[in-house]
Amino acid sequence: MELRGEHIVKYYNTGKGFGKNATGKCALNDVSFSVSEGIYGLMGANGAGKSTLMNILVGNLMPTSGKLFLNGVETEQLGEAFRAHIGYMPQQQWVYEDMTCVQFLEYIGALKGMKKEELKESVGKVLDFVNMTEHATKRAGALSGGMRQRLLLAQAILGDPEILILDEPTAGVDPNERIRIRNLISQISFNKIVLIATHVVSDIEFIANRFLLLKEGVLFREGTLPELLKEIEGKVFECLVPEEAVNAMEKKYEVVSLMREEEFVRIRIVADRYTEGYEAVPVKPRLEDLYLYHYGME
Repeated sequence: MELRGEHIVKYYNTGKGFGKNATGKCALNDVSFSVSEGIYGLMGANGAGKSTLMNILVGNLMPTSGKLFLNGVETEQLGEAFRAHIGYMPQQQWVYEDMTCVQFLEYIGALKGMKKEELKESVGKVLDFVNMTEHATKRAGALSGGMRQRLLLAQAILGDPEILILDEPTAGVDPNERIRIRNLISQISFNKIVLIATHVVSDIEFIANRFLLLKEGVLFREGTLPELLKEIEGKVFECLVPEEAVNAMEKKYEVVSLMREEEFVRIRIVADRYTEGYEAVPVKPRLEDLYLYHYGME
């Protein structure tokens, strides 16, 4: 299975122009990509265009120009048949608060056009998968933030779609729930295209096969983690500095982390060049370093 985008452009509040000549805010600028089975991490700072791209993929927004293809066929031609392939988990914790978990899932299944017998079996399976069976009759409005996220994941995988679009799937949850949701996503990814938009890099560092990096609406990098990290080898350093030097270091460099060690502070920085007097040791880069290198503190 292949999902491909060709020259996707999206303008908001456009004037008289069209496409690249339109006026207004350009949210996506000539974005092209191709994804097949696997987990893809869509990275970018707030406002980079991640949610816009995802909303175009699921049909909530129309691009100003450009086309989407599923297995070589334009998705616009496929219509409802294309949407049947997709499960979508939105960024906002949107649920009908007066519905029980079962009622909410049955409602979503009906919108997906699932048959009654198939729906009943599928609802039980997805609730069990996300460890929500014991909460099946609880009102959605009474769920904790983590449970809401699991319910939203359950509705996304209802009907076993081949393409999953997950927008900030761990937003607003505690570390334990984040790990739980991350592991669930990893389990359901077999033979599926899973696209995860997030700026929490720990959510995708160890489960994503490839990464797509957006900045100001432009897809400027894509590749495997080793390929992307190779670009910043020799640009990540650690050094011990006195506590009074930390502020000056933070003003001059992108600081990834700080850790107190007795009377000193171990500081990890990302920089094209290191020119301070404190001895610095190059260290192996991580995805967090890559994010800070490209996006800074945006």
